[in-house]
Amino acid sequence: MGTLVMIGQVILALSILIILHELGHFLAARMFGIKVEKFYLFFDAWGVKLFKFNYKGCEYGIGWLPLGGYVKIAGMIDESMDTAQLKEEPKPWEFRSKPAWQRLIVMLGGIIVNVIVGIVAFWMITFKYGEADLDNTRLYGVKPGIIGEKVGLKEGDKIVGVNGNKAHLFYKDLMTSDVLMGDATLQVERAGNTLDIVLPATMLNEIAEHKRNEFVTPIFKIVPIDSVAKGSRAEKMGLLKGDSIIGINGVSVARIDVFQEEVAKNKGKEIKLDIIRGVDSLQLIAAADTSSILGFINAMPEVRRTYTFVESLPIGVNKAFSVITDNIKGFGKIFKGEVRADKALSGPVGIAKMFGSEVDWFRFWTLVGTLSMALAFMNLLPIPALDGGHVIFLLVEMVQGKPLSDKFLETAQMVGFFILIALMLFTFGNDILKW
Repeated sequence: MGTLVMIGQVILALSILIILHELGHFLAARMFGIKVEKFYLFFDAWGVKLFKFNYKGCEYGIGWLPLGGYVKIAGMIDESMDTAQLKEEPKPWEFRSKPAWQRLIVMLGGIIVNVIVGIVAFWMITFKYGEADLDNTRLYGVKPGIIGEKVGLKEGDKIVGVNGNKAHLFYKDLMTSDVLMGDATLQVERAGNTLDIVLPATMLNEIAEHKRNEFVTPIFKIVPIDSVAKGSRAEKMGLLKGDSIIGINGVSVARIDVFQEEVAKNKGKEIKLDIIRGVDSLQLIAAADTSSILGFINAMPEVRRTYTFVESLPIGVNKAFSVITDNIKGFGKIFKGEVRADKALSGPVGIAKMFGSEVDWFRFWTLVGTLSMALAFMNLLPIPALDGGHVIFLLVEMVQGKPLSDKFLETAQMVGFFILIALMLFTFGNDILKW
């Protein structure tokens, strides 16, 4: 069932993004009086269609091959490779009959819509959910995983700064794209001393293989108890809100994870807690139990902020465009040889795993916003067959004052098509190998 939920989320998200992207081209074409012959979600390769209908001279439908979608614009060399139309005299409603600046807007229409969708998604997420983080200054320190240990971090280290800037918040200031990509120097407090740890430029390879949790996770201090569950062992032993635990079975504890380990060790045994209540030191005893849960909540060093509808907009814009800057940095590292393409790139299987086997609407719309901005970036790449390739050819036409030949455009379209097929095969194969 979990796999079906995962697949369903991916299909829904990609369908939304494909339809809106193609709608951008469709509306721009219609705005300039250009005829649109087809509007398809997924490809109807070899003429196989799951569903279709005609409305006002345009065929709308769903193809069987879920690798994208398309709008077929009259008088344009596109992925359909229908060149028969181009042998006839240009008609006033065709793409090729319009000025270059109008054709440029038509080609940018899908990218523009993707950017708008990304901004709106992050804007609405910020408005509805606000932002939650951890106060890094109130943590005991960090616990390094496989990646953290490799770069030289030790358990209990306090990361107080990144590139000379104070790290006040754990996720916003510390777990940034610069840090995870290895473009950072950490300022670390260890045993009363401060040292710099330079992260390797190849760190993204490790993040891709082991995931970000294997870099560092926060270590929480034991702070005064926030609440005690009714009927729990904690309530029965007399633990109260505001009590501070300082020891368990004679072992001093200052960290939540150490406390939890000690409780687990004494499963089925009597547990003695040393606590501070006001100015008094007390010892409370919990009877033996097969459970390793006492039933109290330790207050977390959480920082939560909500925003008005207007305040959320610039934050949403910043989050949306950070996806593009991160993609640019990532591709830059691939081209420089600092990151392996098979580590950094993911296809449909990798994307599906991001959605998870349960529906979480915060995660779903965050991924929709992220994928929309990533789709805008990918489509702007100067590869023939992508929108970016068409944009480059139109800019060349505008500079030289005449269009490139149909033969050149047909050849470029075919080359671009094979490049895209190769990229798809690579990402699919890479996903399967990772899986």
